[in-house]
Amino acid sequence: MESKRYRLIAIDVDDTLLTDDLVVTEGTKRALATAVAQGCVVTLATGRMFPSAAKIAAPLDLNVPIITYQGALIKNLLDGEVLYERPVPEDAALEVVAFAEEKGLHIQAYEDDRLIAREDNDKARAYSALTNVPYEVQANFRSIAKRGTAKLLMIDEPATLDALIPELRERLGGRAHVTKSKPHYLEVVHPEATKGHALLHLAAHYGIPQEETIAVGDSWNDHEMIEAAGLGVAMDNAVDSLKAVANYVTASNNDEGVRKVVEKFILR
Repeated sequence: MESKRYRLIAIDVDDTLLTDDLVVTEGTKRALATAVAQGCVVTLATGRMFPSAAKIAAPLDLNVPIITYQGALIKNLLDGEVLYERPVPEDAALEVVAFAEEKGLHIQAYEDDRLIAREDNDKARAYSALTNVPYEVQANFRSIAKRGTAKLLMIDEPATLDALIPELRERLGGRAHVTKSKPHYLEVVHPEATKGHALLHLAAHYGIPQEETIAVGDSWNDHEMIEAAGLGVAMDNAVDSLKAVANYVTASNNDEGVRKVVEKFILR
């Protein structure tokens, strides 16, 4: 694997690029800067909304489109040009809103890069603090679903969400993609709004063959990206199901796993 030239790397943010203290280490910053200087396309691939991801990407000088909302939006950092956009289909979005109401789940939507919660509570405040973006409250979620949202996110106890996933998937019947970004985050996006779809679209945009791409992640929502990349890398702290499909397992997010991947497979 070391002899291959990799020209694009897509990196998950939470629990991958960021340490548990929500920082990018100086060593990782230097490795990414060197990769960019050598002509590698370095991008982020995250479930976060664009404004949140942009705050992380900007200090890294990533002058490229970044993959956000699980792959529902690829948008350029500098001029805001949209390369790829897949909102949740209206019928599926309405079904998810009804499902959340029936089950008593906290639900959030995203409209024009704004974070919208159905009610003001601890879950909304904690998510806002984690992602470093403000939120607003709108009770009428059906109107948001009709206008279009990049994704819908439900927050609850991991066991509660895990038990509900089969029922939700059956009700959606393939009209949307259901995944988890963290144990307590259940997310619904367009069927073509996965990080895997977005990675392949971005690679094609740059004329880079699939086999010359790397994807690095840790969670369930990274599965499609890890399988789509020429080299799929799981963090040491990744969920077991992701490690099972990865080509390579690097160090943890707290031990500069991303830096070690960049140095091993990209820098020359």
